[in-house]
Amino acid sequence: MSIFLLKRLITLIVTLLGASIVVFAVLEILPGDAAQMLMGPDAEPEAVQAMVQQLGLDQPVLTRYGQWIRGLLHGDMGNSYAYGSPVSELVWERLLVTVPLAVLAMLITAVLAIAAGVFAAARHKRWGDIGVMGLAQIGIAIPNFWFAILLILLFSVKLQWFSAGGFPGWREEDGGGFWPALQALLLPAISLAVVQAAILARITRSAVLEVLREDFVRTARAKGLSRRSALWGHVLRNAMIPVVTVMGLQFANLLAGTIVVESVFYLPGLGRLIFQSISNRDVIVVRNCVLLLAAMVIFVNFVVDMLYAFIDPRIQASDI
Repeated sequence: MSIFLLKRLITLIVTLLGASIVVFAVLEILPGDAAQMLMGPDAEPEAVQAMVQQLGLDQPVLTRYGQWIRGLLHGDMGNSYAYGSPVSELVWERLLVTVPLAVLAMLITAVLAIAAGVFAAARHKRWGDIGVMGLAQIGIAIPNFWFAILLILLFSVKLQWFSAGGFPGWREEDGGGFWPALQALLLPAISLAVVQAAILARITRSAVLEVLREDFVRTARAKGLSRRSALWGHVLRNAMIPVVTVMGLQFANLLAGTIVVESVFYLPGLGRLIFQSISNRDVIVVRNCVLLLAAMVIFVNFVVDMLYAFIDPRIQASDI
């Protein structure tokens, strides 16, 4: 297990380093001038040049990359050009919205998809299976932003059960609280979960059907084990490898792809911060946020690898 873990850790570190190089290089070659954007189109060239020196943009590329990585290793993300405040504070405030939103959406996805997938597999080629797969096909075809608008029209405008947008915050002294904040994230999470649950339900159904055809399942049934016990106690665990793989990819996608839903519900999340920073040419915020999202995706994949070894010990033995 130690060798398996060590190899995965080395892979994680190398991938993070590669991601940092790609993120830095791509933002360097993008058109636009942060100093000119901050000073305005009518600023004098001398003032723009002074701003360039103040921001350190006149230094060599490798020097700036080294300073950025050195700062990250010491927990310093630098200061935002546009906001004038530490990037770490801006990111932390937005993560308190984006991460709970992604986690809640993933929980809804997992509950709906696994239950629907197992239900469909247990009723293979019957009406239950056909109905679930039909709904899954519809779910895959629905755009997140369109479904989000439908949820707002139904639950916010028509029924008035939820607010149409905004985020009250997690602290009561700020006018929010745990339950108001969770309520504000529920509709966005459902709109994100619909497509993901539809995809995962199809994967779960296929994986469960494949395991149901294995000899050990027929042996367990022949020894008197009930169909329900065999399905939930033996089949599902052996079918979880492809399911966990897709769940890991989906959670990473939810972390990195909430910008549209955050805009629809006017949530102050990380996606909207990146969008606003791109508009302001606030490169340092974009750079740190994109690398953070890449790091979270890489870490999620690392956790999925660890779950593989837990679900099926043969994987760590063969070190696939």
